[in-house]
Amino acid sequence: MAEQSPPFPSFRKWTPSRYRALLRAQGPGSVKFRTRLAILIGAVAIGLAATVFAEAADAAGEVFTHFSHRYHWAPLVVTPLLFAGLVWITRRFAPLARGSGIPQVMAAQADPERATGGLVSIRTVVAKAGLTLAAVLGGASVGREGPTVQIAAAIMGLTHRILGVPLRGAVLIAGGAAGVAAAFNTPLAGLLFAIEELASAYEQKVTLLVIAAIAIAGMVAQSAQGDYVYFGLIGAHMPIVTALVAAPVAGIVGGLAGGGFARLMLMMATGTNRVTRWSRQRPILFAALCGVIVAGLGVGTGLTWGTGYGAARAMIVGVDAPLWFGPAKFLATLSTAVAGLPGGIFAPSLSVGAGLGNLLRSVFPDSPASAIVILGMVGYFAGVVRAPLTAVIILSETTASRGLMLPMFATAFIADGVSQLVCREKLYHGLSRTFAMGRGDEGVGR
Repeated sequence: MAEQSPPFPSFRKWTPSRYRALLRAQGPGSVKFRTRLAILIGAVAIGLAATVFAEAADAAGEVFTHFSHRYHWAPLVVTPLLFAGLVWITRRFAPLARGSGIPQVMAAQADPERATGGLVSIRTVVAKAGLTLAAVLGGASVGREGPTVQIAAAIMGLTHRILGVPLRGAVLIAGGAAGVAAAFNTPLAGLLFAIEELASAYEQKVTLLVIAAIAIAGMVAQSAQGDYVYFGLIGAHMPIVTALVAAPVAGIVGGLAGGGFARLMLMMATGTNRVTRWSRQRPILFAALCGVIVAGLGVGTGLTWGTGYGAARAMIVGVDAPLWFGPAKFLATLSTAVAGLPGGIFAPSLSVGAGLGNLLRSVFPDSPASAIVILGMVGYFAGVVRAPLTAVIILSETTASRGLMLPMFATAFIADGVSQLVCREKLYHGLSRTFAMGRGDEGVGR
């Protein structure tokens, strides 16, 4: 007679040695546990740091606004001197803090452990934060979002070093993505930015890491700043018949302008023509001249200072703006970006895009003004960064205009294709090469 199997499955007998083995693999002393703890602590710290940095940048912008209104002509002297001084300080004490911060995070993935002593070190990002705030105080056309990415990656690196766990490139991706999410209050955009830009070869195993960091950092930032929409609850929409014409036009215009911006940036960073050679030989004087351009535009227009957030939001809600705003803001942002001082281009690019959308309103006078402006922002941002999914989700989340998703996708993909014809290399990828092996002495800044 065959032996009958027991009615219940047999369980392993838990012995003290097995408990000890489990604790070694999963307990508080294990690498896995400490890695998760490092990510948790890092994400919380990123949310707090992004909030503090955002409030400090807003306060610095308000100080300059009051200063420029009270002393209208003073920026013609103060801004160029500040540009020159900031570039001198950056080159002398923190060369890896120049520019946006996103190229540094991309370059840091090649050797994450070494990067914590340079590209994403605490010393570098402290200098980055302070110098970016100083640039805002001087009226430079810079944003805080790019620097937040570098700060966030440095925080992740620090928590891993403190807890003694290996640092992978995926952790820097997670930190940078969490920084984007916390800066804009756009968790989906943070995830897509990690996929499209920060990770050259995105791995499936990184997904949960990125999502966890974004969710935690986003919740912390939201609890501190409140549940807000970056540009306000716009809820723009557009009839499909109009979108079939407006989206391609916005995509072509945005792709040409954004690709042109990227090409000029890369030319100044990696080119070998006479202008770039001169700018490298006399970086302080070149920065001062860039400051003169920014100051002249700011004093002459009163609208091109800083991130341009106020002007962009006004155009989104339908307020008429001068047709020259977009080109003027383009020149102010380019002059600031090539000068070599720390600061990002995310927010100023959205402002330039709003200006381009404002130009297109005259082409489509019967279309919803807010929708046309938003399509201009999507087209230009996608043209500059060449991350079409990120562009769509950022504008969708920052304006609550999910009803405009299909026209935005069409605009973004057309802009991406047109931009590629103007500038073959993606902007941040090209700039990241100037930080290869942690070098800080190449290029004009950016």
